[in-house]
Amino acid sequence: MDVQLLTHTPDPERVVAAAARLCYSAAGIDRLLEKSRSEQESLLKKILELGHFSVLEHASFSFGIEGISRACSHQLVRHRIASFSQQSQRYVSHQERFDAVTPGSIAAQPQLADRYEAFLDQAHQLYRELLDAGVPAEDARFVLPNAAATKLVMSMNGRELHHFFDLRCCRRAQWEIRLMATEMLRQVRKVAPVLFGSAGPGCVHGPCPEGKMTCGAISEVRQEFAEL
Repeated sequence: MDVQLLTHTPDPERVVAAAARLCYSAAGIDRLLEKSRSEQESLLKKILELGHFSVLEHASFSFGIEGISRACSHQLVRHRIASFSQQSQRYVSHQERFDAVTPGSIAAQPQLADRYEAFLDQAHQLYRELLDAGVPAEDARFVLPNAAATKLVMSMNGRELHHFFDLRCCRRAQWEIRLMATEMLRQVRKVAPVLFGSAGPGCVHGPCPEGKMTCGAISEVRQEFAEL
């Protein structure tokens, strides 16, 4: 899996602080960016504490993501306040066997892992036979499994990223999307440490939202994301 923060709103914390200042002061537009870094940081911490997350929508972040499974990308599109551009299986066909993701739970069992690889080989063989027989790639792709790797560009604003991290950094999230979300958080903290300093699964800033389904390791999780 390769996750890269491709681009983002220039100086995202300054933009968000300016929007917040407009809400809370009588300052004119020409003075919105005048605050010092320390004043800006104080204001950002205040709005995060108050839950005034709407101003975070003024900062946008775009990621390049490669080597995740189609099973993982199917989960991503449930986050509808985002933009996605994904490699097409309709227009991009495979001569060599398609790249695939192998879950650790399968890789840990050699006999099952061998059968898994054999299945992927068979799926590719049938895929190639369909293409060679003149079946369009858009139809031949029906035999490709959820394990098939994909790549995409995804953009989210700061508010949606907080929501995304709440859900997908949780230990109860599917392992692949959790790894991806955690790496995304690591990278946005580098460019916006105040905005995302408290971001992470829901339990890092409150009680576990999973109720009876909790992983039971809230202290470990908080430590993990404090050190991220």
